[in-house]
Amino acid sequence: MSTATVVGGGPAGLVAAEVLARAGVAVTVFDRMPSPARKFLLAGHGGLNITHSEGREPMLGRYGPAADELAPMLEAFGPEELRAWCAELGEPTFVGSSGRVFPQSFRATPLVRAWLARLAELGVSIERRQHWTGWTEDGAGLRFTGREGEVTEVRSDVTLFALGGASWPRLGSDGGWVEPFAGRGVAVASLRPANVGVRVAWSEVFSGRFEGTPLKQVRLRVCGGGASRGDAVVTRAGLEGGPVYAVGAGIREALERDGRCVLEVDLLPDLELDQVAVRLQRRRPKDSGSTWLRRSLGLDPVQIALLREALAGALPTEPLATASLVKAAPVEVVGTMPIERAISTAGGIGWSQVDASLMLRDLPGTFVAGEMLDWEAPTGGYLLQACFSTGVAAARGAIGWLERAAP
Repeated sequence: MSTATVVGGGPAGLVAAEVLARAGVAVTVFDRMPSPARKFLLAGHGGLNITHSEGREPMLGRYGPAADELAPMLEAFGPEELRAWCAELGEPTFVGSSGRVFPQSFRATPLVRAWLARLAELGVSIERRQHWTGWTEDGAGLRFTGREGEVTEVRSDVTLFALGGASWPRLGSDGGWVEPFAGRGVAVASLRPANVGVRVAWSEVFSGRFEGTPLKQVRLRVCGGGASRGDAVVTRAGLEGGPVYAVGAGIREALERDGRCVLEVDLLPDLELDQVAVRLQRRRPKDSGSTWLRRSLGLDPVQIALLREALAGALPTEPLATASLVKAAPVEVVGTMPIERAISTAGGIGWSQVDASLMLRDLPGTFVAGEMLDWEAPTGGYLLQACFSTGVAAARGAIGWLERAAP
């Protein structure tokens, strides 16, 4: 019987273990945490958005430059296959009003419990509290360090790595794999925070009053970096939320290129500039600036304060100038929150380093999956979908390699 070592007990690693075991391979999963799927369980605290129901082309567009590489993997194991997999585990899914897909229980725990039971039935062994520290001296085996410092060397017919990126390191993914891989000649793009809040130098008055307040249904735009709509949240340090994450790549690129980034906030995305200007012509002589904006446009206190913050002073009084500000309030981003606070990471092993089956070109029999690869996507189910899709693809690639290597 062929043997496989899977390093990493997140979604990509566990689904790879399942695919391998179903093919008759003896699989052992090594995970550094006391229990597997820690980050998956954390994602489930808010409802476990496992995938998205939008069509193939819009979904592929969410993966940016990596879309072409991920396309065949999403075609082979996409949203429909993932939803069927959930149903087989006794967790049917439903499509929310936003098109996002959730388990009917709205939780990750029942799914993980059923999944681990299935893996056990398939004979998959899970070794916990085992930290991968690199390869053996001859390069043919793997070295793990246990909780008490004991070192174990493991050899198998194939190896599949799914160690994640570097976000939420307390849950197991700390990016510690980068250096050993680089030492084996694997090109790795630096890991950077993705789906992360941004830092803004708010005034004490603004942050003190509006920390935790949502900016509802705004449209955020980064020059040359796309736009997104939704609810952003003011934090003491800056901004968080789905629309911020969706334009995160553009923000990061601007910061890396220019050292600064101006984020334009459209407070009324359903109205055109001239429509806003017309409404602003209805000003009573005694109205203050705030009253004028509230009565004519329906802006709430945080929106009005954001306009004042953008100008660091008094609001304009001319309707068109004020309308222009409402449609594109400039917010200067001075940085992102640290990678430890990110939901996911960008960067990783370059696509040129792997073949179509996700085997490393210079390390035959070694496959990679999940966030170790150089791709990123916004929240909304796209992250988990790609982790599952690449996990399945790498496992199928490993099976094919084993079949070709068989005497």
